[in-house]
Amino acid sequence: MNEALDNSLLTRSRRLSDAIRQVKNAAADRDDVVVDMREASRTRLELLAAELEDVFAGVPADDPLFDFAISSGLQPRLWIDATAHVAMGRDRRAYRFVRDTRLGRVVLVETHDIRQAAEAVTRYVAERMVERERLVAGAPQPVMKDGFVEEAAAGRNGRELAVAGAYLLAGAFAAIAALAYVYREKLAALGWPF
Repeated sequence: MNEALDNSLLTRSRRLSDAIRQVKNAAADRDDVVVDMREASRTRLELLAAELEDVFAGVPADDPLFDFAISSGLQPRLWIDATAHVAMGRDRRAYRFVRDTRLGRVVLVETHDIRQAAEAVTRYVAERMVERERLVAGAPQPVMKDGFVEEAAAGRNGRELAVAGAYLLAGAFAAIAALAYVYREKLAALGWPF
């Protein structure tokens, strides 16, 4: 009887060890697939970077605005500057060119064609360089002429002061009314009519 019990425990432990081995093999296969997908994404981004080599070479080396680097990690990205990058889409075949803004992430282009992605990045780099040249070339100009700015400021200051005073008085009356309502029983006990 003991031998039969020992044999059944031995076969169960073998079955369990076989199952554990199968689960570990499946997990390793999944990990290999994830690594392969990451490497495929990185390779596609390297192809895009090769397509953009002339654009990268056209940017002055001392220009701190652009990065042009592929980051590693769970999702590789080709960084164009501090706010824009190209990453692979969910299907791992589409190039997704995005820019981070104050209002969130904006997708500039999402395409399967490497040439279209390269054209979008090229246009973005050109726009940023022109924008920077304009900022460096001249100081920002006020929208209104000097005389109108002074007149508008003078008229606005008096009105703003009057409106602020009215809001202050309204707030004070509202606070007094709220306190009177909250403490009405105590005020009635003191002889205040309610």
